[in-house]
Amino acid sequence: MAFASRDRVHVDQHFGAAEGFVIFTVDAERARLAGVLEFAPENMDGNENKLGERIRALEGCAAVYCLAVGGSAVRQLLAASIQPIRLEQATAIDPLLNTIRDAIDAGGVQWIDRRIHRASDDARFERMAAEGWQE
Repeated sequence: MAFASRDRVHVDQHFGAAEGFVIFTVDAERARLAGVLEFAPENMDGNENKLGERIRALEGCAAVYCLAVGGSAVRQLLAASIQPIRLEQATAIDPLLNTIRDAIDAGGVQWIDRRIHRASDDARFERMAAEGWQE
């Protein structure tokens, strides 16, 4: 999970102009800090070239939480299998991590369920080959 954050404690930035992202690995039991990404400050001028760098840097993240995200960024994030989540106001990251952990444990959140299913389904071809399945 990635969180657009200036202070590394709150989601408080627009995706396209984020100066940094805090990255966590999250499962049903805990959240662990995986890293921090930093970018030079950007003007929110509609320049979409900066989006590619951010999206590539978030490769492997299931979602990115931010205060705002433009339509072009949403399309590019979804194409990269990253769920954009827009928050209405600056929000502390810790309670969001707790909510994500609970959702992983209980299910019922569509984008999380999809991600878990896809991760568990990635090995299906290997299982099929081991069983002798042929096309």
